Amino acid sequence: MKHLFVKIPLIFLSVLFAGATAFSQNSFVDYQKGSGKISGIFSSMEDSIIKQFEEKKLIWPPQAMYIRSFKYDRQLEVWVKGNAKEPFKLFKTYKICMQSGSMGPKRMQGDYQVPEGFYYINEFNPNSNYHLALGLNYPNASDKILSDSLRPGNAIYIHGNCVSTGCIPISDVPIEELYIIATRVKASGQDFIPVHVFPVKYNVKKSAEYLAQTLQTRPALTDFTAQLKEAFNFFEEKKQLPVILVNKKGEYVVD
Repeated sequence: MKHLFVKIPLIFLSVLFAGATAFSQNSFVDYQKGSGKISGIFSSMEDSIIKQFEEKKLIWPPQAMYIRSFKYDRQLEVWVKGNAKEPFKLFKTYKICMQSGSMGPKRMQGDYQVPEGFYYINEFNPNSNYHLALGLNYPNASDKILSDSLRPGNAIYIHGNCVSTGCIPISDVPIEELYIIATRVKASGQDFIPVHVFPVKYNVKKSAEYLAQTLQTRPALTDFTAQLKEAFNFFEEKKQLPVILVNKKGEYVVD
């Protein structure tokens, strides 16, 4: 049934390991350290991160990472693994310090919505106005079908500081940690670091109740949130990433 689906790069929903990257082990790290600010941040922060990994019995540097964010819960989780076969393990949960918009996906420029859906990091910006920033590939294949065709919006980031007009700010020290881990992971071979943005943490009672109340007044979101929940449930059960397709209607299909 391949003809039912939009042909999009799906590798960001799987995990790419060493050998599949154009960068050597250290060249991307060296490239990032070309910014004096990043070099200083590595010097001041990386030992602390390594110690945190050791305390949690996690491999450093990790071979893969996965980020998932929950809008209502204002949490951003960082999951890592040491090799392709092992399950992801939670490294840390950061607080999202500010949020704009409401439940539901981003559909046009200027709506101040934080996107919901399945993305990957497509930009490392050490010169952000918000300290450091990791860009998301919004609009993705689904957004390009369902969002405003002329003005879908762009420039969605996980960043420092505590300001949001559709981005995901986690303040300065957390973004320094996240930026270092993401840099090391990319240098280790994971070209596409997945970022899944959910409306709520579906297995938290208060959050699920809030979503249910929202759907009563905004029933058009019902199918969309159910698509996201299917991917959430897959990861919760297996601690591995699902393969996610986009059909011609722009709907997510978990394979």
